[in-house]
Amino acid sequence: MIPPAFEYARPTSVDEAVRALADAGEEGKVLAGGQSLLPLLRLRLAFPELVVDVGRIPELRGVREDGDTLVIGALTTHHDVIRDPLVRRHAGLLAAATATVADPAVRHRGTLGGSLAHADPAGDLPAVVLALDGELVAAGPHGRRTIPARDFFVDYLQSALAPDELLVEVRVPKRDGWSFHYEKFHRTAQAWAIVGVAALVRRADGHIAEAHIGLTNMGATPLRATAAEEALSGADGPQAVARAAEAAAEGTRPSQDLSASPEYREHLARVLTKRAVLTATGMG
Repeated sequence: MIPPAFEYARPTSVDEAVRALADAGEEGKVLAGGQSLLPLLRLRLAFPELVVDVGRIPELRGVREDGDTLVIGALTTHHDVIRDPLVRRHAGLLAAATATVADPAVRHRGTLGGSLAHADPAGDLPAVVLALDGELVAAGPHGRRTIPARDFFVDYLQSALAPDELLVEVRVPKRDGWSFHYEKFHRTAQAWAIVGVAALVRRADGHIAEAHIGLTNMGATPLRATAAEEALSGADGPQAVARAAEAAAEGTRPSQDLSASPEYREHLARVLTKRAVLTATGMG
């Protein structure tokens, strides 16, 4: 289908982009890599009066260190996240999960910030940033504010960003020494995950000292499997991990659709959590 008509702006700075969004109010949309917005426009599921293309704002790209934190520009492409040495060294879970996103064409155009701002619970990266205890920085007319990932995802395709705010960077704590794995179940290589599990594990003295488990497509927002995280603390072998993984679906509200029933998604959450943790720790 042909998208509805809209005005187009291409700012060259964050301040200029924020002004354009403020002028548009509820009727503005941000275009980053376009891999989320363009399908909505073509299907006429979005009707913006103004599209603000932020692709020429250089300060939104790149990765840098800020003490014990990695700072990733919102416009950094999936391809660049995968290849960046700082991400691979200090936030390997993010690099590994990003490598599973869609296909090479999407990964070369799609951006980390665009994926997170789209707030699709079936997207891989929201659950990963949640597991990493990430923070998202938004710029608006009144300055910048930092939003913890746990507060950023509000509902299906809804984030905490105000209409006049632009996501400018993603901050994730360095997780040196933690093991990780991203496991997902999907019908085809390019399809959305029916369920995905992001596992981040710290071991000490032969057992799991701490675990962060992010769940993809187990509710209207990405979720942390807190019951499973608590049960994994102290786990010292495959059987203990398997028992803890039985709690992975607690507190979730998976949807019913053509791909799976809620019960099947709950089953997948348990199986994939066990698989992800065993793979991350080398216990499997």
